[in-house]
Amino acid sequence: MAHVIEIQHLKKRFGEVQALKDVSFEVNEGEVVGFIGPNGAGKSTTIRILLGIIKKDEGHASIFGKDVWQDSFEIHKRISYVPGEVSLWGNLTGGEIIDLFMKLHGSGDPQKRDYLIKRFELDPRKKSKTYSKGNRQKVGLIAALAVASDLYIFDEPTSGLDPLMEQIFQEEVEKIKAKGKSILLSSHVLSEVERLADKIVIIRQGEIVESGSLSELRHLTRSSVILETKADASQIKALPGVHDFVMKDKQALFFADHEHLNDILLIATSLGLKKLEVAPPTLEALFMRHYEN
Repeated sequence: MAHVIEIQHLKKRFGEVQALKDVSFEVNEGEVVGFIGPNGAGKSTTIRILLGIIKKDEGHASIFGKDVWQDSFEIHKRISYVPGEVSLWGNLTGGEIIDLFMKLHGSGDPQKRDYLIKRFELDPRKKSKTYSKGNRQKVGLIAALAVASDLYIFDEPTSGLDPLMEQIFQEEVEKIKAKGKSILLSSHVLSEVERLADKIVIIRQGEIVESGSLSELRHLTRSSVILETKADASQIKALPGVHDFVMKDKQALFFADHEHLNDILLIATSLGLKKLEVAPPTLEALFMRHYEN
């Protein structure tokens, strides 16, 4: 399978700060890659290098087989990009800005634009300086999704959107995915990554620490459990799939692998359930739990 994005041993320093120490991963044709990690891990720096905004210090980075710095103009003809903070021209309306972005790209679809404006519930007649952060984000998303691109790069694309708009974004990305387009998705929303990504790449302190398909990284999707039973719950500690078990105020707190949840709950029920809370981890909690040490 051909590499749309290829990064090998990428390094970048800002003064005394080593932002990227060693970053290597690929995005293949028709693949959605979730690029995740905590704030300051190096996600946006990697993306800015891919876009030709900043220059790498060492390593290799290419898109469509072209150097991201030397051939950025040619590359940009075939990509769409949405940052987490969309900056707009305050005295232009949302519709005017979308049309400008589409014209600059050169392959906009007016019908798709109108469909997306209605779908994202954006008023294109208002000047952008009156928009909330969420509406500014909608302008960027509509402009990116209304053009025909071979690669879509999203850097925290749903920042500022309400849950309904997040859902709509995910549905539109699934349509792009179905057409065989490639997508690099950087997001703090773990459920978004789980729904859309074929592969995830986890970056920490400028280094790739895990990568693979979601099925290969199932150990990263443990749920947190709060459990209180009539009988002593400490025996649950020894069960398969139970991690970081502690007792606090007569309650058992632990993390559980999804494939073992049923067996754990059967034992918990036999002890006489008084309280049970099961919640998926946030991305920050997941990352800190696995890598803080």
